[in-house]
Amino acid sequence: MMQKLPDKMLTAQILTKEAFAPFGDVLEISGEASKLINKGKCGRYHDLAKLDFADDDNVKAKDKGRAGISLFNSEIFSLPIEVDLLERHPLGSQAFIPVSQNLISRFLVVVAQDDNGKPCNLQAFVTQIGQSINIHRNIWHAPLCPLKGNGDADETDEFRLFAVVDWIGERANLQEYCFDVPYFVEKLDFL
Repeated sequence: MMQKLPDKMLTAQILTKEAFAPFGDVLEISGEASKLINKGKCGRYHDLAKLDFADDDNVKAKDKGRAGISLFNSEIFSLPIEVDLLERHPLGSQAFIPVSQNLISRFLVVVAQDDNGKPCNLQAFVTQIGQSINIHRNIWHAPLCPLKGNGDADETDEFRLFAVVDWIGERANLQEYCFDVPYFVEKLDFL
């Protein structure tokens, strides 16, 4: 294992709408529903994320993308976690919505600002139960990183299922950046 450099250590914070706003949207239920539907039997929390997909009139119709829903079946991770890769999607936002039967699904979200095509000023967040996220277009982020309970992987449960809403098309919508020296997110007391 690589030596952990102090300037490469990230301290994750609890995910809040305010702290995450520069990078995307937090989807969660809070307060009263925006409206009641289905004869008052269902509260609709309306328009919680800004889905943003590139629309370029100069692109041939066959190359234009669209919003799509995919399912990701991701391995779960234990803390500490090594972050050696970030990615971004220039053609659309990307929403991650846990749909596993395990209702205690939490996940680590590592995001970064951009400095001339390179990620900088990394920040780490841990979602709380019932939260989902939408990462805005062109925001650097680590690959999906589901956690189990207090951040320790449970040997009996190896994967987490997520619905992902993002740009689907033939054009390249993935840019990756690999760090020469990785960052680390340590085990946290609040999990």
